[in-house]
Amino acid sequence: MSKRALGVAAFASLAFATAACGGSDPAAPSAAPTAGASGSASAPAAAGGTLVIWADPNRVKALKPFADQFGTENGVTVEVKEISKDNQTVFLTASQQGSGPDVMVGAHDWIGNLVQNGAIDPVNLTEEQKSAFSPIAMKAVTFDGQVYGAPYAVENIALIRNTDLAPDAPASIEEMVKTGKKLKDDGKVEEILCLPVAQKGDAFHAYPIFASGGGALFGTTASGDPDPKKVLLGSEGSVKAFGRFKELGEKGDGALKTSITNENYITSFAGKKCAYLISGPWAMTDVKKGGFGYDITPVPSFEDGEPATPFVGVQSFFVASKGKSKTLAQEFVTNYVTNKDVAKALYEADPRPPALAETLEEVKAADPDAGKFMDAGKDGMPMPAIPEMAAIWEPFGIAEAAVVKGGDPAKAAAAAQKAIDGALKN
Repeated sequence: MSKRALGVAAFASLAFATAACGGSDPAAPSAAPTAGASGSASAPAAAGGTLVIWADPNRVKALKPFADQFGTENGVTVEVKEISKDNQTVFLTASQQGSGPDVMVGAHDWIGNLVQNGAIDPVNLTEEQKSAFSPIAMKAVTFDGQVYGAPYAVENIALIRNTDLAPDAPASIEEMVKTGKKLKDDGKVEEILCLPVAQKGDAFHAYPIFASGGGALFGTTASGDPDPKKVLLGSEGSVKAFGRFKELGEKGDGALKTSITNENYITSFAGKKCAYLISGPWAMTDVKKGGFGYDITPVPSFEDGEPATPFVGVQSFFVASKGKSKTLAQEFVTNYVTNKDVAKALYEADPRPPALAETLEEVKAADPDAGKFMDAGKDGMPMPAIPEMAAIWEPFGIAEAAVVKGGDPAKAAAAAQKAIDGALKN
């Protein structure tokens, strides 16, 4: 497959990561969505044009009153249509067919693929508007020196701890494993750590441990961005990091297991089967139902390791390149959804820390968890938005699962590097 088509062709392997981030699972292209009674919000028809916005179900509900208000204030019709799955693929396919929206809501790591396929335009934020967002949010939506999205929510994983079982935050991965082992030996838990691996690995959740172990996905360009020409899965540092996975795996400490999956890791923690969970804000509804004390802290590093930097995902508003109302779209994205009222409504619809600093401070006052997740991700790595990132997920996951089962780290890393190089050259 060509590099241009890589982002589309590799969507299947990317699905688990975007699901973890709260985006929609990419899959095969499908027809453009139609809006049902509960999936569309429209301001009164007007002579000034029509603005079409596509979003997932939670965002549709939150955007409805603001879409109506924007339509009334600007004398235009605003339609908000719901897409419940395959959001990026549906948008890209519809855009290429000329049947897409004017505004798309999605994850920042779509940007490279969407730009490469001519699907989105830069967003014209002023310097004052940019300064109102968290620095990591602005970094995430900047691609090749241009801003391609208006960020509204920031999300990353952290260590969520059952404080009834483990009162103190572990200072290192080694300390966390030691405490987890003792709790298991004492019959208080069934697992040392709830972190999904499954049979094909999970690069998104594994990345903080991989980074702390000395691993890297890409080299960096002169500007500090990921360099797609320098894939480092087979590097000495990455081999060492995969070795750390093996030490934590099924034939080592037993902290990482392929039996722990995205389907059971959060419910296992909520059911008190483990004292430690590595997950994101999307886990908190189940965690709170568990009925025990909890705290949220950064994922710890190895005692002799690098920082355990998590991936950071940023939900954003995009202006479609092939939209029929691009001027309206720019106005809506740059000057309307960047206000704190919209940011607060979006947070209330789906509680993920707001990207707008002023709104985050309001949210933190009522929900300290939001601030704790932001603190855990403040030094994180924005999910690489380059299209080549799509070639990383599956080989990385296969290598991770192999070493967790006891496989050779050097062989696993070399196989991952070979698979990625082959995909990027074709």
